[in-house]
Amino acid sequence: MNKSRQLGNTDLYLSPLGLGTWQYSTKDSGGRSMWGNAETETVYEIIKYSLQNGMNWIDTAEIYGNGTSEAFISETTQRLEREKALENNPLIASKWFPLARSASSISKTIDDRLKYLQVPTIDLYQIHQPTSRSSLRNQIEAMVSLADQHKVKQIGVSNFSAKQMIKAHRLLQEYGMTLASNQVKYNLLHRNPEKNGVLEAAKELGITIIAYSPLQQGLLTGRFYEHPESLSKVSRFRKLQSNLTTKTLQKTEPLYQELKRLSLDYGVTISQISLNWLINAQGDTVLAIPGASKIQQAKDNVGALNFDLSSRDIQRLNRISTDL
Repeated sequence: MNKSRQLGNTDLYLSPLGLGTWQYSTKDSGGRSMWGNAETETVYEIIKYSLQNGMNWIDTAEIYGNGTSEAFISETTQRLEREKALENNPLIASKWFPLARSASSISKTIDDRLKYLQVPTIDLYQIHQPTSRSSLRNQIEAMVSLADQHKVKQIGVSNFSAKQMIKAHRLLQEYGMTLASNQVKYNLLHRNPEKNGVLEAAKELGITIIAYSPLQQGLLTGRFYEHPESLSKVSRFRKLQSNLTTKTLQKTEPLYQELKRLSLDYGVTISQISLNWLINAQGDTVLAIPGASKIQQAKDNVGALNFDLSSRDIQRLNRISTDL
């Protein structure tokens, strides 16, 4: 059974899996996204189930509907609080979107984040991309200022290279803080953090890796292998983002077969094997944020917390996925 883990060298302790909420970027009939519309009651049930069954944190971002995802979270958590459905309120991670913006917008937009989330403090605030018009030092200074004002507790980054991550960590140390995390794409079919120095540097400095797209847009759930015709229903954006093609299915068939074998051995789903490998293959360094647009997906996600793959099975998955 997986227990909460320390986030980097901070005083926050998070469950190995948190709920990713990119898919809640549009609300009801308010527009379409690559995920389709999120229905309020469905989101409520997903968040409720996730928090009642092993998760203690939710990851969102400014760019996820310009506050729509954050509002979904606050509406649901406030309803759960009224219903006394949770022992503790969830920890919240959000992100500032830096593309074509300067560091000054960090302080200008934080009150919007707090308003949408309906919280006095964001537990983990992350720089979403290394694409700001300002220097990293100026960005870090602005983030530290938010911490000094108690508007955020801990600071993280996302999509940073090893070099950028190390620099952010060193800059934060100048202010008596530490970089909590780096959120990057990481899964059995996308193991770049192991090759580009990010994982190595994170372990050396005590920085947590938060893995997004942990199921490779559904590829690591097995459903496209079992129902290849369902590929035609996937948006073009998702296909391009995770290379969801018939050719990819053929190439990765050996991994699917091993995941299927292990799912039968452990009596769990293929997605649960995929997630369990991710949060255990690197010790306590990696957390993951699977999303869910259906209650069954939420059940699958939290089920991955209820067992541990053996080191032998982890090593076998390592070998098979490395050879692809």
